[in-house]
Amino acid sequence: MVKIFNFDFRCYRRRFLQPLITNHGIWSTREGLIIHLRDSGGNCGWGEIAPISWFGSETLEEAIDFCRQLPGVITREMIFSIPDSLPACQFAFESAWEAMGNLLRYPQSLRYSGLLPAGEGALSKWKTLWEQGYRTFKWKIGVGEFSREWEIFDLLTRKLPPTAKLRLDANGGLSYEEAKLWLGICDHVSKVEFLEQPLPIPELGGMLELSASFQTAIALDESVATFPQLQYCFQQGWRGIFVIKPGIAGYPSRLRQFCQQHHIDAVFSSVFETAIGRQAALQLAAELSPKNRAVGFGVHHFLN
Repeated sequence: MVKIFNFDFRCYRRRFLQPLITNHGIWSTREGLIIHLRDSGGNCGWGEIAPISWFGSETLEEAIDFCRQLPGVITREMIFSIPDSLPACQFAFESAWEAMGNLLRYPQSLRYSGLLPAGEGALSKWKTLWEQGYRTFKWKIGVGEFSREWEIFDLLTRKLPPTAKLRLDANGGLSYEEAKLWLGICDHVSKVEFLEQPLPIPELGGMLELSASFQTAIALDESVATFPQLQYCFQQGWRGIFVIKPGIAGYPSRLRQFCQQHHIDAVFSSVFETAIGRQAALQLAAELSPKNRAVGFGVHHFLN
């Protein structure tokens, strides 16, 4: 007997308390969809579609169109036939299916990395986050002029307590020569945990070269945003850190199998989702973080 689920969805819109500034531009509003599944026994499951199209997922419009064309009653087979071009939808529907009848519960064993504002704002914000319990911080680079960002970086690393860790995220915004400069600097600063996505997606070869040439670890982010990208970079020989955003990485079961099979060094990160998507993503992070790295979900101070 084929199991069926009643399906409905709604859209949401959340304004950032402070815009997120990255090499991709300025992001001021988070939009997405909440989906709801209910079986014949009254069990319910919730999922979240939180696309980031410039990161490689479908657009919000494509996600809405997909949900609109679905009937009000769907099957498990329909859930697992969503194409790879809709990774945020894949995540949401399987998450809702897995959550059927379960209570919303966050894992307690995880440590969190707090996202700092770009530019000079980081010099004051880190202390507030430290007082809230954060010991790992992430700071965006490749946004302003190198000389000024270097000055801020120097001040920031001097201010941070000795036990603090700092992640630098370029969002693919550096040239090869700029990446070499940053890595050379970071090699002499023990607080730096890794440099994230220094070069654009097509320049995987350059990042492999840089990874072999410097002590500071490099993490891929945009390059491994979706599951096919993750597979490709692994096949091309990447054995460094993988920053995984579950909300746009596709089916959780497929991601789970890949991580467990290959024992990759994974850092799980937010897509600025609501509590629904966050809970599903953190469950995966708790299962699949073998090195117990801090997860990149310390973003509450950016959203209302």
